[in-house]
Amino acid sequence: MASSRRCATLISSIAFSIYFFIIIFQVPIFRVPCRIGICKTPIEVTSSQLIASEVFPRSIVKILFYPGAVAKAICNHKTIPSYENLLNIHQFNTRTVSAASDIQRLEVLAGSYLSVAGAITGLIKPGRMGLFGVLLIMWGVIRESIMGRSGFAQAKGIYIYPAMYIVLISAFFSIRKDVRKLIRTFTRKHVKKVKRFKSKGK
Repeated sequence: MASSRRCATLISSIAFSIYFFIIIFQVPIFRVPCRIGICKTPIEVTSSQLIASEVFPRSIVKILFYPGAVAKAICNHKTIPSYENLLNIHQFNTRTVSAASDIQRLEVLAGSYLSVAGAITGLIKPGRMGLFGVLLIMWGVIRESIMGRSGFAQAKGIYIYPAMYIVLISAFFSIRKDVRKLIRTFTRKHVKKVKRFKSKGK
């Protein structure tokens, strides 16, 4: 019992660390048109929407966006962007796509909010919020891709990156209760097999 709890805690901690890293440091997981042109991460979608709606101060958006901007600059061997000029560099002050595009891709928008919120609240206690967010994003992107094949020109360039599946798996395994249930189920099946094998040997 105690060993299954420790194992579940270890697995969920590692899974959440992977999920947190991908979301907060903005590893591209999808590609959709948004207010800043093309968004590839939940934080880009969330940040562009927060700035457009003016619900939160821009300083909060900068805090949210800056870790990923620094990580991208380091990976691409570019100069680390200044905190003050961050929004201008990443075109957050321009609107290349109308607000209607956000309504059309409501699943991606809602999923992005949930994914980012799940990464932040998960620092206290990982839950299902991140998993629901990733599933919503996947459904929204897949739906747009299907619509694109049916003749919708706006769905061009919409697709899912392989990292999306890593995020999905890590979001699922970050839920400690579900991991514990899986371990218990696997352990019970293994014990039953061992007992059957021993009874046959006798």
